[in-house]
Amino acid sequence: MAHVFKLRARSRENGAIAATAEPLARPVGPELNGHTPAISVVLPTREEAENVEPLVARLERVLPDLPVEIIFVDDSDDGTPDAIRSIDSSRAVYLIHRRPADRAGGLGSAVVAGIRAARAPFVCVMDADLQHPPELLEEMYSEAMETGSDVVVGSRFCRGGDKGTFSRMRTALSRLSTRAAVLLFPTRLWHVSDPMSGCFMVRREAVDLDCLRPRGFKILLEILVRTPGLRVSEVPLGFGERNAGHTKASVREALRYLRQLGRLELGQLSARFGRFTVVGATGLVVNTLLLAVFAEVIGIFYVLAAILATQGSTLWNFCLTEAWVFAGRDHKLSGGRRAAMFFAMNNAALALRVPLLVVLTSGLGLNLLLANVLSLVALTLLRFGVADVWIWAKAQRREVESYSYDIHGLVTVTSEVRLPELERFLTPEAFGRASIRVRIGQIQKPAESNGAVAHNGNGGPPQNGNSSHNGNGHSLNGREPAELLSDLVPLRPSRSIQYTEGLAGFGFGVEISQVGERIEVIASPLLERSPHVLYTNVVEPILRWTFAAKGYALVHAACFADGDHAVMLTARTDTGKTTTALKLLDHFPYSFLSDDLTIVCPDGRVLAYPKPLTISRHTVAAVQTPLLSRRERIKLIPQSRLHSRTGRRLAFVLAKLRIPAATLNAVVQRLIPPPKYDIARLIPTARVTPEAKIARLVVIERERDLEQELDHDEAMEILFTNCEDAFGFPPYSEIVGFLHGLNGHDLKRAERDVVENAFASVPATLIASSTMDWWTRLPSLMASPIH
Repeated sequence: MAHVFKLRARSRENGAIAATAEPLARPVGPELNGHTPAISVVLPTREEAENVEPLVARLERVLPDLPVEIIFVDDSDDGTPDAIRSIDSSRAVYLIHRRPADRAGGLGSAVVAGIRAARAPFVCVMDADLQHPPELLEEMYSEAMETGSDVVVGSRFCRGGDKGTFSRMRTALSRLSTRAAVLLFPTRLWHVSDPMSGCFMVRREAVDLDCLRPRGFKILLEILVRTPGLRVSEVPLGFGERNAGHTKASVREALRYLRQLGRLELGQLSARFGRFTVVGATGLVVNTLLLAVFAEVIGIFYVLAAILATQGSTLWNFCLTEAWVFAGRDHKLSGGRRAAMFFAMNNAALALRVPLLVVLTSGLGLNLLLANVLSLVALTLLRFGVADVWIWAKAQRREVESYSYDIHGLVTVTSEVRLPELERFLTPEAFGRASIRVRIGQIQKPAESNGAVAHNGNGGPPQNGNSSHNGNGHSLNGREPAELLSDLVPLRPSRSIQYTEGLAGFGFGVEISQVGERIEVIASPLLERSPHVLYTNVVEPILRWTFAAKGYALVHAACFADGDHAVMLTARTDTGKTTTALKLLDHFPYSFLSDDLTIVCPDGRVLAYPKPLTISRHTVAAVQTPLLSRRERIKLIPQSRLHSRTGRRLAFVLAKLRIPAATLNAVVQRLIPPPKYDIARLIPTARVTPEAKIARLVVIERERDLEQELDHDEAMEILFTNCEDAFGFPPYSEIVGFLHGLNGHDLKRAERDVVENAFASVPATLIASSTMDWWTRLPSLMASPIH
């Protein structure tokens, strides 16, 4: 039996530090002053005597306000156990020293032993040689808390990760082993870039340890493959240099890995075949019952009855096979093609059975009953092989890219779909925890018809963000640390809303969840092919209220600057802001900040939001030297017709008729994308300035001729009305109430306060023109004295 020691937290008596070790059946007792740890760190060791002390020293500095226990599982024959026992630490440290007879399975079984001994809801596994930075513990824990993930992987191969100083050969082998695993288990591993990582965090209750068969180094692979339904996320891992000792990688471990892959695949294959056989047995019962009904009850000729019964049992078998045998697999073929192939296979098998019986009885001289059994077994094996390899073939998963956008360091976005409107904010750096994360996935239709359904979970973050644990076991704010711990572990989104337009999963659909401080967005596959709609109708409304939550406002206004002084131009949608801005920039040396949305700071500054400009043939004709090709100019003809003021009005009419307007919009914009071009393509000499100070607000209108100063209240009402006008298309009206309450605040009030403060002393002017010559009047306003 393994020897388990508890190293008590250090106690100071007369200035001396006393550390005692006592054998325990498992690490239980009054450690951490009787309070349950938040995290258990499991460290498998083998001849790491020089590494354990600096490792614990670094772990002590991570998450100092949370109770953390450290569990060493040691397979050493040198002085490593003594080195662990001599560690002086303020944290609870445990040692499980395994005798040689108990070490079967190597590192994998050591990790399982550590997880069994752990008492925290989250268990972090990492190497003890300091190649896995202990500081990553905090990032993994935060990721698990915010996303509700069951497993958080420290990945060398995701964006921001670093494989370290591996040789080319070792890097190639690592990549090859990863791809081999993903190829064998695409459903479980397609979203994991580094399933071979030795650094990960797991929610203890999510894993059935009795189902694991650990052998060798790759315990994470074992967990991911043998545990269905895990929610997995990743954080980038920078693989460091070994502090001391020597690597345990060897040819023997490589062979262990190959055997592990084979064993995992064989286990999965056996389970599928067993389910397939059970389905076949139930199909035999169904076939017999149908044959009796058709032949005996209805009186159909027995040959025809047998054919009809076969079709009925085949339908039964197909439904069960689809729902049970290959459940959860991403299929290469569509459901209709799978059904057609399965019916063809079953009818062909029926035709093959008679010749096979003849061969076995007449040709080989076998008894008829034995031949019948052998024919059934042979055809079952054949049918399973065809079903597994061809009919329910695994879809080849593409590697999901992730695009990162950093908007002035205020809001960060990661998206599986490239968002052209945010191209100016694209950054090669990956974010550990972006403000908004956009993913593509299937959205299940809610119980109601078209519309939104909100869900409020009970696992949300604590309302009092100041609550924390002081690490000493004392009550904080009148509450025990164990109570605080329950607040610190939200395992599911605290709030969510869903909007779908049905259409069997092929239409517009989005699910928005608030997980901690992050907004999680799952968009239907249609939106992956229509990124402009994904951004404009989903991401942009979320950005508006995310900025409000951070103390800024994203307002509907163009903005340009003369030096440090900015003039904001607001109007109803399709009035002519873009044409006015382009003409102004084409004729005057002003700087560009935005033509549609501008970020307003409460201190009166504005930050650039230079989205691509949506233009028309009329807009292009307004500037002197646009860098558009002949093909792009020709495309503008249908684009201008469709994406025009008239087209927008038609879309709003369709939306009011309760037809799937958002779906139609996505399909149309997929077929004929809106004409969007960066400012540099339209006016090559234009300069984009990152920020300026608001000097004046200008409101422009059509249909009449007038110029007058506006009082503050009137100007603000016009500005807010114009902001709402820009966000009116579905699903905004269905989700805006949810977005107003992000983080439990009234963000509509917060946004208004930001704008009111920013424009408190800014003059406002209304210019109405029937000839739309606003650009000729604006220079005089920009040159007027600043109040």
